[in-house]
Amino acid sequence: MISGRTAEHYIWGSGCDGWHLVKSETLSVIEEAMPPGASEARHSHANSRQFFFVLTGSLTIEMEGHVEELRAHEGLEIAPGLRHRVFNNSKAGVRFVVTSAPPSHGDRILAE
Repeated sequence: MISGRTAEHYIWGSGCDGWHLVKSETLSVIEEAMPPGASEARHSHANSRQFFFVLTGSLTIEMEGHVEELRAHEGLEIAPGLRHRVFNNSKAGVRFVVTSAPPSHGDRILAE
């Protein structure tokens, strides 16, 4: 069994948190928390297919110039090679799950 209390924790970006719920050679499932105003750099993954699913709050995802606003219990799949970034434009924190197959760590290509 895994929970937020027992999962491996890490900090990324400016004050964002991540908890590895599944960390294997073929699959990554991470719960993440982003404070208001936080964002990440636009990037792509050569091999990793990702699925973002919002637990609480509102998450903005820019993918190839198209912007989607996801709210609680909404998700978006991102295919390998698509440039994307996530950010929190709201005044409240957002919690979401990112599933990546294969894992995206080490497969990140920064984009303009």
